[in-house]
Amino acid sequence: MSLPPQPNSQSGLAALKELLGPRNLPGALSAFRRRLGYIFRLPLPGFNAVVLSGPEASHFALVEKRANLRWRNESDPVTGLLRHGLLVEDGETHERMRHAVMPALHRKQVETYIGKMWRWTDWVSSSWQPGRTYDMLVEMRRLALLIVMDTLFDVDVSADLDKLIPNILQVLKYISPGLWLIGAPRRNASKAINSIQVYLDEMILNRRENPTKGADLLSQMLASGMEPGLIRDQVLTLLIAGHDTSTALLAWALYSIGLEPKVKSRLFEEAGTLASGAPPSAEQVASLVYFEQVISETLRIYPPIHVGNRLAKGDLAVCGYAIPTGGRVMVSYYATQHDETHWPDPESFKPERFAAGEKHLPYTFLPFGGGPRNCLGANFARVEAQVILAHLFQRFDFELTRKRVRLHMGATLEPSPGVFVKVSPR
Repeated sequence: MSLPPQPNSQSGLAALKELLGPRNLPGALSAFRRRLGYIFRLPLPGFNAVVLSGPEASHFALVEKRANLRWRNESDPVTGLLRHGLLVEDGETHERMRHAVMPALHRKQVETYIGKMWRWTDWVSSSWQPGRTYDMLVEMRRLALLIVMDTLFDVDVSADLDKLIPNILQVLKYISPGLWLIGAPRRNASKAINSIQVYLDEMILNRRENPTKGADLLSQMLASGMEPGLIRDQVLTLLIAGHDTSTALLAWALYSIGLEPKVKSRLFEEAGTLASGAPPSAEQVASLVYFEQVISETLRIYPPIHVGNRLAKGDLAVCGYAIPTGGRVMVSYYATQHDETHWPDPESFKPERFAAGEKHLPYTFLPFGGGPRNCLGANFARVEAQVILAHLFQRFDFELTRKRVRLHMGATLEPSPGVFVKVSPR
């Protein structure tokens, strides 16, 4: 059985243009996919990966052979950071952690968070001055952090934002893809990591000494008898993964809407169906169907987690190609969701792709992964984005002041240098 094809000079040059241009690595993987097919090798010094995309190969990795592909990679900095967080565990350990966290992220439980999501949106946006320009990447990070800490852990971090966010940004840079993948020295983020760990340890200790009868996840984990260090690993995992993905989704949504006046007009109309001054009910949030379509199309074009990384536990065969034991496997969600075979005119922002009655082939839309190990936070992210965007479009008009951005491959896929908009009250 042969190895997958790898770039030659012609396909390599085309992808290099993407790599050096506005699309960065995700666009380069898409360029390789167009020339080499859904499965190919990406041979680099010290980094020889097999890249999978398309519905068949994605189903192979996410469902069919998921037990043969390991998530935990001791050499990756994300494993060192999250230690035994559920995102970097496999097998029974992962299932146990997933079971512990799942109730807090169930759709019905997420709906109880709507009031907090609404109020924190008020709190952040109340500081915006009419006619001034703000970077929505920065503002949505503040908002997403406040929401994840309050809803899941019943902790108000508003007084600590200026201390927490710089350290979080350092940690995100530490775990982001970089030259360390091919053997270069890694960034040193030990001071920032230690600062966040101390903050979370104190938070957990305070709750242990002052227990509440709340239904938040932190209280539940403590009541279960879970060891404090393991609790911290889960809290850190949800803090990092939960707020950073939401930050990217919200920033990209506001950017995309800013480029499409007709989309913005429809959102104003739908936001106007909600009563002002009070958080919406779960039923009212569910009625925001056009916001949901906009969110889905944003996730298609700009999936916050654009690639999934695995290690092959043994020799594997996919679609006639061999994957050797220990080989790195990359599942490119971005390339899959930019495949013109399944998504005509894939670079265009068309929320109507997700209108009622529109059907999509399974495993062609994977912003939250797929299969039994799909992202637990999918419901949280969608409800949060609907609530935040609907409330913002009730109160403000947004004028995009910088229309050209590029894809930045950090811990998530972000718009760089940011999403700069002038805000005006409605």
